[in-house]
Amino acid sequence: MREDVVTASPDAPVTEVATEMRDENVGSVVVVESDAPVGLVTDRDIAVRIAADGLDADEMTAEGVMTEDPLTVERDTGVFELCATMDEEDVRRMPVVDGGDLVGIVTLDDLIRLLTDELTTLTGVIEAESPSY
Repeated sequence: MREDVVTASPDAPVTEVATEMRDENVGSVVVVESDAPVGLVTDRDIAVRIAADGLDADEMTAEGVMTEDPLTVERDTGVFELCATMDEEDVRRMPVVDGGDLVGIVTLDDLIRLLTDELTTLTGVIEAESPSY
């Protein structure tokens, strides 16, 4: 998980949320109240829920475009269980919680990087142990 989660309050203007996404180079912002995730705003939410409908982003808040009650995962959840849950629930991002409080986020991109690194390591082992040709 990444511990450096970009967050916003429900009443944050969407323009500020979008600016934060751009500045932090992330595709989502976790909406929090009292340290607990209550929503998730993605770049797609902004495009689909505002731009595509011709709404005025200056008058919108994070709460107005967020996906409410995002699926979360506990800090001690294993990678295989996490991957299975993301697949079953068809989500690309999951806030990580500890006792209900936000402590991080895991994205599909994070998992792909992790698995790629692990496969590269295993490839090195196989190459080192294989007979030379």
